[in-house]
Amino acid sequence: MALLSAGPARATSARESPYELFDQFGRVLAWVENEYVDPVERARLVEGALEGMVGELDPHSAYLAPEDYAIFRSDTEGQFGGIGVEVDFSGEWVTVIAPIEGSPAARAGIRSGDRILAIDHSTVRGKSPVDLVKRMRGEPGSRVLLTLRREGLEKLLYFTLTREVIDVKSVASKLLTGDVGYLRIKAFQQGTHTELLEHVAALRSGASGGIRGWLLDLRNNPGGLVDEATAVADELLASGVVFTTRRRDAVVDELRATPGGVLRRGPLVVLVNEFTASSAEIVAGALKDNGRARLVGAKTFGKGSVQTIVDLPGGAGLRLTTLRYYTPRGRAIQAQGLEPDIFVASPGGEFGVMRERNLEGHLPEEFGAPVVTPPPASDPSALREPLGEASLGVEVPTDPRLGKDVALATAYRLLIGE
Repeated sequence: MALLSAGPARATSARESPYELFDQFGRVLAWVENEYVDPVERARLVEGALEGMVGELDPHSAYLAPEDYAIFRSDTEGQFGGIGVEVDFSGEWVTVIAPIEGSPAARAGIRSGDRILAIDHSTVRGKSPVDLVKRMRGEPGSRVLLTLRREGLEKLLYFTLTREVIDVKSVASKLLTGDVGYLRIKAFQQGTHTELLEHVAALRSGASGGIRGWLLDLRNNPGGLVDEATAVADELLASGVVFTTRRRDAVVDELRATPGGVLRRGPLVVLVNEFTASSAEIVAGALKDNGRARLVGAKTFGKGSVQTIVDLPGGAGLRLTTLRYYTPRGRAIQAQGLEPDIFVASPGGEFGVMRERNLEGHLPEEFGAPVVTPPPASDPSALREPLGEASLGVEVPTDPRLGKDVALATAYRLLIGE
């Protein structure tokens, strides 16, 4: 047996020794198992301890029990057994944002704005989003009963739905007046990059005079897979840094765009809001700092950390924050977010908006001057000065596909004016 020496040995006090903590854990576990008023499963106690340990770090690190890890993986894969409904958990009840086209929820007639009061006769009040997702999802072919309240109706509505395999598309698109291509990325999951290329090809084939410019909508995009996000950013940039990362040992890594992106040319405006987070902020920051696009909307969420996913024995998983990321010009997004070039307030304003800085235990923001790396003078996409709010005093276009979306109409105006 060989021993490697790393320097002079020193005594380790009992307080510093990790074995003392393990001994303490074992003592408490034994007391609970032997003396608690009711029998308790050891696996439940240990998983609770693991969840508590990792949960002490920051809001985005977590130990995921096998069932929770399966849900997490299905979210990133964009395919799961469920009823097919996008929901908002922020209120007292669960509010339907929209049913997914062709899903059991859509076929049954569930509508946007419906409030889910109970799932299988169990109230949703006071339940965590993770628990509610578990209740709505399940094996294809199994059934679930939803109790809903719909505005304008006195009686409650009851829907018994049969779960199916739900295939969630992460990209949507449409061709606006004047051959402007609109691309919305809902989240970065497996296949998002491929989906984007398919939508771009379809829009180009439908534009008789060629695409005049692009609107990229990253509003309400919570992020997702960094690899997919960087692949999308690479398509939008001809060159330059996409982002940099910094580990605990202060080692800095840099990711650069490669030549040949299908969307590297043509005017581009990006829509963001307070729910644009994580890898969606990576994309928005890369386009802003490289002078490729201007941002329109509200200040972003401010999640400037990257999580590493680790498979654990027994089907469990670990989501651990391992990196901070920075925009090409060295801006730290963590707990600060990205400021838009043109501010357009979200419906409802800032009241009650939850951002990264409001989460308990979040990584602290970083102050001080950013490490600025300006683009080369020969770069045709050299940074432009941000536009002020005075630029908003322009007539809104009458394209009905813009609806009452002020931010989208503003971005459209900016794009066709370039």
